[in-house]
Amino acid sequence: MSNDQISDRPDDNNFQHVKTWVFDLDNTLYPAENNLFSQVDINITNYVSKLLDLPFDDARKIQKKYLLEHGTTLNGLIHNHSVNAAHYLDSVHDIDFAPIARDLILDQALQNLEGRKVIFTNADTPYAEKVLERIGIAHHFDGIFDIIAADLAPKPEVSTYDRFFDVFAIDPKQSVMFEDMVRNLIPAKQAGMGTVWVNTGSPWGEADYDASVINVETKQLTPWLDEFVNQTANR
Repeated sequence: MSNDQISDRPDDNNFQHVKTWVFDLDNTLYPAENNLFSQVDINITNYVSKLLDLPFDDARKIQKKYLLEHGTTLNGLIHNHSVNAAHYLDSVHDIDFAPIARDLILDQALQNLEGRKVIFTNADTPYAEKVLERIGIAHHFDGIFDIIAADLAPKPEVSTYDRFFDVFAIDPKQSVMFEDMVRNLIPAKQAGMGTVWVNTGSPWGEADYDASVINVETKQLTPWLDEFVNQTANR
């Protein structure tokens, strides 16, 4: 794996003439250390525990098994237990958003980043909007492609990427994707996108690691993007 340095960016082959910048949401647009998604994660475990009448630790094993096998725990629960998606999403996203603070540096970096910006998330739009508002960056994005728009087929389903490209009229070869899970970058890279992996150090983020699908690796988005736009402006 590469170091957390802007110099690890390839020689502009995937970052020149970018028309669309695609951002994952959780643990990408805000630091994983904020532990916002950990609240969702615990809610998911509790949901599985209650649904299947399992102790917390056993429910967590099922939760992560479904995550790796089906892309999201929700998708696994739908396939195996006919869970109602709306009820699940409302339940697991009932959290305290206070840990998310306004990010002025990211706000400015996105302002200076030329090109269209969109959100591509396995969460739902109401939750995504709350996160973006807390960070103070909602106004930079032209749209959100969420799990409902994906017809509940989560990243890394290839068909979902095709649907996403179609909905937003995206040319993958003129786009870059930011994501904290390597497995979700694989279809992006195969489609021709440039890729930035935000490595949070989690085993879920590193699952299916393949260096060939990663153009850039960084521990946090904000400092990398800030340096990127500053270097681009000085060329």
